[in-house]
Amino acid sequence: MTATTLIKASTKPSLRWRVVDIVIAAVIAVACGVLFFGWNLASGIFTPLGAALPGLQALNYGPWLLAGPLAALIIRKPGAALFGELVAAAVSMLLGAQWGFQVLESGLVQGLAVELVFAAFLYRSWSWPVAALSGAAAGVVAGINDWIFWYQGADVPFVVIYTISAALSGALIAGIGSWALVKALARTGALRRFAAGREAERV
Repeated sequence: MTATTLIKASTKPSLRWRVVDIVIAAVIAVACGVLFFGWNLASGIFTPLGAALPGLQALNYGPWLLAGPLAALIIRKPGAALFGELVAAAVSMLLGAQWGFQVLESGLVQGLAVELVFAAFLYRSWSWPVAALSGAAAGVVAGINDWIFWYQGADVPFVVIYTISAALSGALIAGIGSWALVKALARTGALRRFAAGREAERV
């Protein structure tokens, strides 16, 4: 085996989940689920935007999409995004989210959207553009999902504005917001057992 092969082997990320990965992913998901529930109650502050331009109210979507990108950026393993978003949705539902079991379906499809973006980069790219893309993908899926279940009679301009607004909010808050939060946590040493934390120590 050559030196180059050894270097590549040593830098290839491990995709196997550890106990600490499961525990931290669960903690992230539960915390985000509580955030989701709180945002269920506060997100109405965006309603006036929808009155001004129908569909613009979906700018409130970012916080609901946070768990997937955040879990993926910290755990860096297949399934982390889906686990984070789905468990967070379940916690929000159990706390009394007004949409009932529909919350689980939303968490499932949004988590899958985030998962597919990181999978497309083979779980090796954790930069802010990829994080933003994952949040935007979740926002697009959220917009389409809401159209199917809640806005079937809506006209095309509304659906387009709604979906673009959800994607923009997802990219900025769930994507770049999660990336910035992970960087901040890494600098404190809280993520020392994860690749994200070790990267921060090498900078």
